[in-house]
Amino acid sequence: MASAVWEAGALAALLSAAALAVLVRIGGALPQDIPNARSLHGRPIPRAGGFAIWSGFIPAALLFPPSFPGGVVAWLVPWALLVVVSAWDDWRAVPVVPRLVAHAAAALWLGWMLAGNAAATSVHVPVWVAIAGIVVIVVWASNLYNFMDGSDGLAATMGVIGFASMGIAARHAPAAPALFALAAAIVPFLAVNRPPASMFLGDAGAVPLGFLAAAFALDGVVASRWPAWFPLLVFLPFVADATFTLVRRSLAGAPVWEAHRDHCYQRLNRLGAGHAGTLAAYAALMIATAATALVCLYAAPDAGSWALAGWSAVVLILFAAIDYHWRKNDKTAPQR
Repeated sequence: MASAVWEAGALAALLSAAALAVLVRIGGALPQDIPNARSLHGRPIPRAGGFAIWSGFIPAALLFPPSFPGGVVAWLVPWALLVVVSAWDDWRAVPVVPRLVAHAAAALWLGWMLAGNAAATSVHVPVWVAIAGIVVIVVWASNLYNFMDGSDGLAATMGVIGFASMGIAARHAPAAPALFALAAAIVPFLAVNRPPASMFLGDAGAVPLGFLAAAFALDGVVASRWPAWFPLLVFLPFVADATFTLVRRSLAGAPVWEAHRDHCYQRLNRLGAGHAGTLAAYAALMIATAATALVCLYAAPDAGSWALAGWSAVVLILFAAIDYHWRKNDKTAPQR
C-alpha cells in the first residue's frame, strides 16, 4: 500500500504540474475572474486551476481506484457532471437553479450508490433516509467549498490538508492512494494560488473538489473507516465559516445564494489581514483541527466528539471576534 501511495502521489503531482504549466502559458485565453464589488482582488485573474488538479488526480485515481460501492462510476460520473456544468458556469454564468439541479443530480447518484451500504452497516436507517441525508451533505459540501474559494491559497490549502489527513486515516484501505493523489495534485496549483495569486480554482475546480471531500468522507463513514466526527473536524474551518455565514445572513434576511463578501475570512481579509494574513490564520486552524482529528482517531476515539465540540466553540469565538471588530470598524479594506 505504501508504494501505491507514493506512485499515485508522484504521478498526480507531475501531471498536475505539467498541465498547470500549459495553463499559465495560455492564461489570457482562459476564463477570467473579473473584479467586482464582491471581490477581494483588484485585477483580472484566470480561473482554471481546477483543470490542472483534475489532470493529475483522475489518471492516478483510475490507476489506483478507491473501493467505492458501485465502483469507479459511483464518483466519476457525478464528478464529471459537476465539472462540465461548473466549467460552463466559469465561461458563461449558469443561472442558480440549473446549477443546483446539477448539484442535486450528482449528489443523488452518489447517494444511491452509498445508501445501500449505509443501511447495511451500523448506520441503521431506511435507504430513502440515507439517500436524502447524503444528498443534503453533498450539495452543501459542493457549494461551501465554492463559497470559501475567495481568498488566495485558502481552498487549495484546505484541500491539501484535508485530503492528506483522510489519506493518513485510510492508510491501509484502497482509498488511500487516491486520497494522497488528490492532495498531491493540488500542491502545484497552490504554488500559483498562494498570495499574491496568479490563478484561481474556478467553479470547475472548487465545486467538484467539495463534492469529492463529501464523497470520500461519507464513504469512510459507511465503510466504518472513521466516525462521522472525523471528516467534520478535519474540514471544520471551512464547514464552520460557511455555515456560520449562512445562518447570519439568513437571520438578517439577506439572500442566501447571492454572491457577497460577508464570510468571516473575507471580513478578516478586509479588516487588514490581507490575503497572506488570512491564509496564515486559517492554515493554522486547518492544521490544528486536522491534527486533533488524527490524534483522536488513533489515540482516543471516544474523545473525538468532544474534540469536535471544543474546536467548534473555539472557532465560533474567533468568528464572533471578527464580527465584533467588523462592526466596530465599519469600513472596508482597499483591494490589492
